[in-house]
Amino acid sequence: MAFSGALTLTDLNDFITPAAACIKPVEQVKSTEVAKAPGSAPTEIMIDSAGSYFEVEEASKAGKKLEQAQISLNDCLACSGCITSAESVLITLQSHTEVLSVLGANPAPGECGHKTPVLSIAPQALASLAAALSSSSHTPTDMRRVYRRVQAFCAQALGFAHVFDTTFARHLALREHAREFAERRAGGGRLPMLASACPGWVCYAEKAHAEMLPFIARTKSPQQVMGTLVKEWLGAKWGKRPDEIYHVSVMPCYDKKLEASRTDFQNELYATRDVDCVITTGELELLMREKGWDLALPVPGELDAPPDAVFPELMEHPGTSSGSYLHTLIAALAAAAPAPVAHTTKIVRGADYEEHTLTDAAGAVVFRGAKCYGFRNLQNVVRKVGREAGVQVGRGAAGRMGGGLRARVKKGAAAGEEGRGYDYVEVMACPGGCVNGGGQLKPPADAEGYERDWARSGVDVLPAPDAKWGDKEWNKRVEAAYWHDLPTPPASPTPDAAPDADELAERIVHELSGERREKLFRTEYRAVESQVLGLAVKW
Repeated sequence: MAFSGALTLTDLNDFITPAAACIKPVEQVKSTEVAKAPGSAPTEIMIDSAGSYFEVEEASKAGKKLEQAQISLNDCLACSGCITSAESVLITLQSHTEVLSVLGANPAPGECGHKTPVLSIAPQALASLAAALSSSSHTPTDMRRVYRRVQAFCAQALGFAHVFDTTFARHLALREHAREFAERRAGGGRLPMLASACPGWVCYAEKAHAEMLPFIARTKSPQQVMGTLVKEWLGAKWGKRPDEIYHVSVMPCYDKKLEASRTDFQNELYATRDVDCVITTGELELLMREKGWDLALPVPGELDAPPDAVFPELMEHPGTSSGSYLHTLIAALAAAAPAPVAHTTKIVRGADYEEHTLTDAAGAVVFRGAKCYGFRNLQNVVRKVGREAGVQVGRGAAGRMGGGLRARVKKGAAAGEEGRGYDYVEVMACPGGCVNGGGQLKPPADAEGYERDWARSGVDVLPAPDAKWGDKEWNKRVEAAYWHDLPTPPASPTPDAAPDADELAERIVHELSGERREKLFRTEYRAVESQVLGLAVKW
C-alpha cells in the first residue's frame, strides 16, 4: 500500500500487529491478599520447563499459574495504540467458524432458545464472486445468478431461514444521507459532509483526526441499516425479539467486522448486536468449499423473481460501486434546482480522486463534491478540509505539514468560485473503493488457492501482515460484474427510479421512526485519545 510522502516514524508505529507490542493494560483479579513483610517483594515470577509463567508468593512459595493475557475487541477499539491491528483480533472473534458454531448449536425451530438465522450480503461481494466464477469457468455469470445460488447454499447447506442482499438497506441509507446533507446545508451541521459508510476511514478519523469527526455524516452504513431492518422491523413482523434473531452479514471488507462491533450498534436491553457476525466474501467462498458447494452449478428458477420477496432485490444505484453517495446527492440537488444545472467532472488524480461540480445557467457553482478513494488521497482530503474549514489538522500523516498549511483560515476568506471548498466528499479507504476491499476474492491463484502473477504485481506472499489489494485489471473485472448490463460507470440516478422501493421505504420509516429515527438510522463518533507510550516507539 502506498503512503503519503509526509508519513513519519510515529505513523509507521501505528500499524502493528497484536503481540507483545500491544500497550493496552491488562488487569487480573487476585483471589486473596497475603500480608507481606515491610520492604519485601510481593511476588516473584518463575518460568517452568514448559515455558509456563507462575506467580510465586514470597511467604508460601506456592506457585500460581498465570493466565494468558486476553485483549477483547472492545479493548482494541477503545485503544489508539494502533490503527489496523484490531482486524487481526476480529478474525478470531467474527469468522466463518463462529457462524458454523452458532448454527450448529442452534435448537430446531419451535424449540426453546431457537434463533432465526438471517444472512445479508453486499452487492460488492456478489460482484467479486461473479467475477471469480466468470474467470474460472470462462462463461460470464451475472450477479443475479450468483445471488440465487448463494441463497440456495445458505438455505440448504447452512440452514439460514432468510437471505437478503443489502441494496434496499443502501436505498434507505442514501435517502437518510440526502436528508442529513440538506439539514447541514440549512445550517444544522458542519460542511463539507464526509461519507460515513467506510469503517476503515471512520476508525482512522477517530484515532488520528478527531477534528474531522464533526464533518463525518452520522447516517448509518447500509450494513447497519440492514441490521436495523432485520432486528427491529422484520423482527416485529415475525413476532421475534432482537435476541431471537441471528444476523450474519457478508461484506467486502474486514473493517466491517469493526463496525458491527461498535457499542452504538448494540441493543443493551436485549444484549444483542444489530449484526451479530460479519464474514468477508473470501470467508463465504471458503464456507462453500468446505461444504462441497459448487457455485458454478445453476439452481432451479435462478432467473425468476421470487413472488414473496420481502425487499426489492439487487437495486441499482448508478454512480459508483461504493454506494453512489455523491451521485445520489448530485441527483437530488439537480432535481430540486429551480432551473437546469450543468454537471462537470474533473480528474484530480486518476479514477480514485475526482471532483464534481454543479453550476447554474449563469456559471455560478451550486455544489462542489469529490470522490476520494485510497489512503493517500484520503490524507490529502483531510488537509484540504482542515484548511478550508479553518480547523487545525491533528496528528497523523495529514498533520505533518508546513506552518502555512497549518494556519487557520478565516471564515469567508475564500476568493472566488474557484476557491470554493467542497460541499461533500465520498471517502473510502481502499484504492478503487469497496469492490477492491480487503475481504474480496483475489485474482486467480495465490497462496490462498488462486493463480496470480505476484511478481508482476510486485506483492510478496510471505510477509502477510500488510493488506494487499488486487491489481487494476482484476478490479476492472469486478467492477464490470457489478455494473453488468449497465454503462461503467452509469450516469447519476433519477429521483423516481425506484417508486416501489420509495413507497416501502416511506412505510418502514413511518413505522420505525418518530423520536426513534435518530437512533435507528444515525450514529455517533468519539475521539480515541492516544495512549501510546514514548518508550514503546520503535526506532
